[in-house]
Amino acid sequence: MSYIDAITNLNALTAELFSAPGVPRRKFSLNEIGILCAALGNPHLQYPSVLIAGTNGKGSTASTLASIARESGLRVGLYTSPHLDRVNERIRLLLPQKAADDSTIPNETFGRLYFRVHDAARQLVADGKLPAFPSYFELLTALGFLYFAESKIDLAVLEVGMGGRLDATNLVDPILSVITDISLDHQEWLGSTIAEIAREKAGILRANGTLITLPQHPEANQALGEVAVALNVRGIPATEYMPIMSTDPLLPYQIEALGRIIQVDSPLKGAHQHRNLALAIATAVELSESGRFPITPEAIEKGIHNTSWPGRIEQISLPNQPEFLLDVAHNPAGAWALRSALSASAVEGQPQILIFACLRDKPLREMTQILFPLFDHVVLAPIHSPRATDVADLTAAAEATGIPAHPSQTVAEALQIATEIARSLLQPNHPPARIVVSGSVYLVGEARHLLLAKTASESRPGAH
Repeated sequence: MSYIDAITNLNALTAELFSAPGVPRRKFSLNEIGILCAALGNPHLQYPSVLIAGTNGKGSTASTLASIARESGLRVGLYTSPHLDRVNERIRLLLPQKAADDSTIPNETFGRLYFRVHDAARQLVADGKLPAFPSYFELLTALGFLYFAESKIDLAVLEVGMGGRLDATNLVDPILSVITDISLDHQEWLGSTIAEIAREKAGILRANGTLITLPQHPEANQALGEVAVALNVRGIPATEYMPIMSTDPLLPYQIEALGRIIQVDSPLKGAHQHRNLALAIATAVELSESGRFPITPEAIEKGIHNTSWPGRIEQISLPNQPEFLLDVAHNPAGAWALRSALSASAVEGQPQILIFACLRDKPLREMTQILFPLFDHVVLAPIHSPRATDVADLTAAAEATGIPAHPSQTVAEALQIATEIARSLLQPNHPPARIVVSGSVYLVGEARHLLLAKTASESRPGAH
């Protein structure tokens, strides 16, 4: 069976994920992914793993840590979700001396391993050993575990998909558990309060294990602390790797790690990234001090600089076009972080246009109140997801803020509308408009694909 067959088969599971909006098709448990992985030879037990949970910042933390480990000469498996463009992006093998952009699992390998997982699962269901066929995420997680074992990695860096306690990634026995900032999101599954959500995230902790985190919301601090004390977990705060408060969020800064002053120069911009970087550094230091991993200050510095994690305050420039800035802010905490980054980088007199979409299980009104007042115009776009908010509802929310709103029928049309508005706002002695794309991973992924394709097309010889 081919890669295309694998993708077709996998995508068919997406429609089954929800029997109704916001209602999971079945209750998940670690028993099911455990049975599946046991049938595959327990690949997740063949290498040490770091598990990273949280509401926001876990992908940035994971990608930075993986880059540091790769620069230390390690073979690193990086598992993240969701993807921006292709599902392969979720499963990466970072090798020393190899570009990060070449790290995604190859199509042929993906197809081969997918059907190995698929066929094993189908047999388990037929034998009555699994109550239902695994979910999209469970299949991908098992595939990732297999690929990492087959690739003989030295370390797996695993981003938890949702929650922690029942997430498929939590099948591993992590040598370190990292918890990033926690806020309200996915309340249908994780709980209605920050304390309840924090307890779900704390499900990645192990008895007598190690937790790396930062002080955050008091309710989250208390919930994490209670679980950590009950499990006799050793806590490591990453606060010493935070920059001083006056640090410009767009500029490099210095901290001390492993006895040396290093420069923190990350492609991930914004003050909120300082927390994610601190967590990655603290984790790298702990790995080094364990004596099991040859991580040096030089590797930390270089790994931070060479991190690849697109769609996070990412700038894309096209010839004779406005500046595009992409960020996957998909919940209120992410929207506040984006708002802060935009305010810090604002140029006096520069118009700003937002292309926006979000899923219907997100607090649309709250997100629009946070973001829309920063912009002169908002373009509303449809996205390819059964959970997408209708453009009509997006438009109504935009109009409630008083910001001029422009509905579109496709993401490509949204980019074109925003570009035309930007050109209409161009004035002598004023900077050209900036177009920001945000509100949904699906939106950013499709817009990024279109923009990069246009960049490649216009860079070819003879292009106009």
